[in-house]
Amino acid sequence: MDLHLKGKSVIVTAASKGLGKAVATEFAREGAHVLISSRNEEALKQTAEEIKEETGNSNVDFTVCDMKNSSDIKQVVEKVVESSGTVDVLINNAGGPPAGKFLTLDDDDWYHAFELNLLSFIRTTREVIPYMKEQSRGHIVNLASSSMKQTLDNLVLSNTMRPGIVGLAKSLSQELSADNILINTVGPGTIETDRITELNKTKADQQDLSDEEIKKAAEEEIPMKRYGQPQEFAKVIVFLASGANTYITGQSLVVDGGLVKAL
Repeated sequence: MDLHLKGKSVIVTAASKGLGKAVATEFAREGAHVLISSRNEEALKQTAEEIKEETGNSNVDFTVCDMKNSSDIKQVVEKVVESSGTVDVLINNAGGPPAGKFLTLDDDDWYHAFELNLLSFIRTTREVIPYMKEQSRGHIVNLASSSMKQTLDNLVLSNTMRPGIVGLAKSLSQELSADNILINTVGPGTIETDRITELNKTKADQQDLSDEEIKKAAEEEIPMKRYGQPQEFAKVIVFLASGANTYITGQSLVVDGGLVKAL
């Protein structure tokens, strides 16, 4: 299948590692011009070189961006427009909020989660829409969490902010469809990344178990009996953001090996 991504300009935020890196790699593999961002310049530089080497695509650039900083977000979009003339694809991504129960979190925790995991998506989307409207096409995919469908224990911040992303995307799909701008949200289940390792370690410490015991118990709950791999998740994102997707918009999808039981 031709995904019609060759030469298209793609922004992937929070992409120096984990799912963001995996998604950026798959876009590069399809011949897109990819800009990745994160807060760590050295990590970004290394990631960009790794993606180039793995995919043979030299059109991979990077820029530092704190997703809580609106000026940084503007600069990301401006850099892509300067080099490509427009933005064809936006992949919204940001690090997950910390674990914690409701009474352990203060206002600063809530403000941080809102700025990082919801307001940042609003800001990036607001920046790219004028360019997509001008060319009467565009794809936006938000990376969220399976908590947008089913709450996760000890992750009340994620359980609150992720559904907001879904509501935003659904509203925008109604506003933007006439301009041929498609926006969807995808939530990972248990995908083998540093984020999952950190959460497992927290659980292990709380339950006085080993990390491996926590992982085995988690795998038993997944119908496919294994963690997903970043590349498996990334391929779904790339399809939804590609020219092969011409009619799917306003949807929320989990990539989870069957773990989430909600309809």
